[in-house]
Amino acid sequence: MSDTETKTRAARKAAVVLTPAAEQRVADLMAKAPDDAIGVKLSTPRRGCSGLAYSVDYITAEEGFDEKIETPGGMFYIDGASVLYLVGSTMDWVEDDFTAGFVFDNPNAKGACGCGESFMV
Repeated sequence: MSDTETKTRAARKAAVVLTPAAEQRVADLMAKAPDDAIGVKLSTPRRGCSGLAYSVDYITAEEGFDEKIETPGGMFYIDGASVLYLVGSTMDWVEDDFTAGFVFDNPNAKGACGCGESFMV
């Protein structure tokens, strides 16, 4: 490509879309985060009867292949090794009289365990 030619690329969409409720929860978490926390990170460790689980934790350092999403309340990271399992997902925060937690709509999940603690791709 010559200097006079330019190629326009569309902005890359994030692997996971956070709902406004999830963004607010990230903000709430960062407001009470440990001093050394730089953000909140979503990963999918091997756990549970279906193989993978969702895990959200504070982090103190970025890793090279993590995806970074800037939210109004702080930085949200997606573990680089987990991105392929999460592409196209929506992350929400849901509270009712009995429970509160992040809820995932993951088009890559082919099944989940009966208790909803883990999923398979």
